[in-house]
Amino acid sequence: MTPRLLEQFLALTESLHFGRASERVNVSHSALSRSIRQLEDEVGVRLFDRDNRSVSVTQEGHKFETYAREALINWHRIQRQLQGDEGKLGGEISLYCSVTASHSMLFDLLERLRATHPGIDIKLHTGNPEFGISRVQAGEEDFAIAARPANLPRGLSFQPLQSSPLVFIAPKVHNMPEIPVKGSPKNSDDWRGVPLILAESGLARTRVDQWFKAIKVNPKIYAQVSGNEAIVSMVSLGLGVGVVPKIVLDNSVLAPSVKIWRVSPLLEPYRLGLFTQTRRLHNPLVSAFWELTKPASTKESARESNR
Repeated sequence: MTPRLLEQFLALTESLHFGRASERVNVSHSALSRSIRQLEDEVGVRLFDRDNRSVSVTQEGHKFETYAREALINWHRIQRQLQGDEGKLGGEISLYCSVTASHSMLFDLLERLRATHPGIDIKLHTGNPEFGISRVQAGEEDFAIAARPANLPRGLSFQPLQSSPLVFIAPKVHNMPEIPVKGSPKNSDDWRGVPLILAESGLARTRVDQWFKAIKVNPKIYAQVSGNEAIVSMVSLGLGVGVVPKIVLDNSVLAPSVKIWRVSPLLEPYRLGLFTQTRRLHNPLVSAFWELTKPASTKESARESNR
């Protein structure tokens, strides 16, 4: 019963999906299946119920999960003691975020991580932030930077990092009579013909749909795209009016080609932050990075409450 075998077991308990778990621990699907069967043979009980469609942890599996986590913590601790690195954390954690977030928020976080825990390495994946929460829920990532939804999904913890207004942007140069030249539409009737470039889905799209519903307008949607950067690009070409978090605009090379429309009422801003599975916070590496991202005021309050 090796540490690697325990790591494979825990990857499956977190993702409940052989394909995602095998990708996370860098083994084939068949190798992971063999490892789980070997582990079940060694402990003498079934740890997972599985069929062609689903995987679930048995009652015995949950008990063994507690042991596996404690065993790995002890293993890494004795490793550091034997190597003379007692008190120092070492290992790898994974983080998913958008390209914009990697430019605007990660530098400071990773600089602090390197200074405080030089033995912790970050595996960074970038993509559409809409998928960040689901990747953490599926056990594919330790962390994701994304916008907080109105209702926090069960089993997840959220650490706020910053807030960003959600803004309407229009092209500075265009030849479309439907787009007002001087500024944003002044009433509901003026909005009806404005061509809009919106996200296909996600939090921004939900808030835009709610905004138009509140002013009783059925918007004219010119295009639906994936990714906020693509919205800025299409707006800069004069193809329509878009809605993006201002943080995206602040980090875009195309920002000089668009202008922000002031609208009333304002769209609800984004609360951007870090997501992780709550149960993973007992992991020393996950906990160390989590604590590092807390605002100084939060840390001070926690110290005061512990006195």
